[in-house]
Amino acid sequence: MIAWRSLQEIAKLATDVALDAAFPARCVGCGREGAPICTGCAPALDARLTLPGGVPIGMPGEIPAPLLQLEWCAPFRGVVRDALHTIKYSGERRLARPLGAAVARRWARVGVGVDLITHVPIHAERARVRGYDQAELIAREAAAALALSFEPLLTRTRATIAQFDLDRADRATNVAGAFALRPSITPPAGQWVLLVDDVTTSGATLAACAEACMDAGAIGVSAITVARER
Repeated sequence: MIAWRSLQEIAKLATDVALDAAFPARCVGCGREGAPICTGCAPALDARLTLPGGVPIGMPGEIPAPLLQLEWCAPFRGVVRDALHTIKYSGERRLARPLGAAVARRWARVGVGVDLITHVPIHAERARVRGYDQAELIAREAAAALALSFEPLLTRTRATIAQFDLDRADRATNVAGAFALRPSITPPAGQWVLLVDDVTTSGATLAACAEACMDAGAIGVSAITVARER
């Protein structure tokens, strides 16, 4: 397994180098050539880095059950919004690295516990059309930066309406029962899982994923996203 992962990493690095040479990235913030987010625009990803954790575990707040902790790196605006739109809709996968690194920095600062990392999956048909799942790319980068295991635990069992098209009261209903453990994956029994996604609003999707993890035997589920829209 270690050797196979090493070969995968070498192949990915070679692909990245070739892609960078053929099609240099441009900063989503200022358009400067050289990196998908330049050093001048990158601080936007760490807007909340020095703030204390959102809500302590066990205290009442805006965390939807059964999540134990809900964190995010920055507000959904400006460079952050542009980066998330670009990785989702314009095929710029190279943004996964700075976005995942930002997630890792925030979690390292305020996160509690966690044995493994997983992501909030998009529907298989959407992943087929897009060619990838942006949340998975971000989660893998975050896991690598935090030296934690990544496992694609969940699958989306049915297509759902985009959450931003719904009011807060309908979001939980929209995603209820929409996630399940992937058939070929070992259940996370006795493990504390960290869910990673690109953006959250009410937390309903994260909560639905957390329920699926808990049903599979997880002892706890926390969540972190790149941004929060509210």
